[in-house]
Amino acid sequence: MPGLFITGTDTNVGKTVASAAIMLRYRAQVPSLCFWKPIQTGIEHDDDTRSVRALAQCADAGILDHGIRLREPVSPHLAAQKAGVRIDLRAIQAPNGKSLIVEGAGGVLVPVNERDLMIHLILRLQLPALIVARSTLGTINHTLLTLEALRARSLPIAGVMLIGEPNADNRRAIEQYGKVPVIGEMPLLHPLNSFTLSAWAQTSLDPQDQLLEFLR
Repeated sequence: MPGLFITGTDTNVGKTVASAAIMLRYRAQVPSLCFWKPIQTGIEHDDDTRSVRALAQCADAGILDHGIRLREPVSPHLAAQKAGVRIDLRAIQAPNGKSLIVEGAGGVLVPVNERDLMIHLILRLQLPALIVARSTLGTINHTLLTLEALRARSLPIAGVMLIGEPNADNRRAIEQYGKVPVIGEMPLLHPLNSFTLSAWAQTSLDPQDQLLEFLR
């Protein structure tokens, strides 16, 4: 199955904006490209699917709006407990015939239930991971730890996207020690809307088209 799993080094690091940027950048080249958030917590306050639909100006065909939706804005395992349910990864089925941009919840080691972590969902879907990380102090350690966790499970890695004030030293360190390409450095966009995000994505995201091999 073609596509990418968008994960992060932390929560609120920019995975949703990164997902919308990829949709904007590659939708014309990959007509079957579709966004999917299988697990969403805090749904009453933070609907990532709705955000991607608006930022990427997606038609219905470009959005999968089904999955596990939980009220509490906490880790999936805890949100499920508070709702009196259990998340079963076996029940999460990816559709056929789509190239998927799948956004995870939190980072790769976020608990999903009493046994499984978010990285087990990546394993189940067998999609290469794109890591979204902050550009600021601490990002080298967080990014390298995320890379270690993915490689320990033999998961393919598509690259890293940095969000925040560009930092050439941090970018070089991640590429050198992580042995991974940084495919984009997105500044904090003001305002953040479909126009500003599209302008950045078309000119600055993945200029070598390295992601295309995973999306087709």
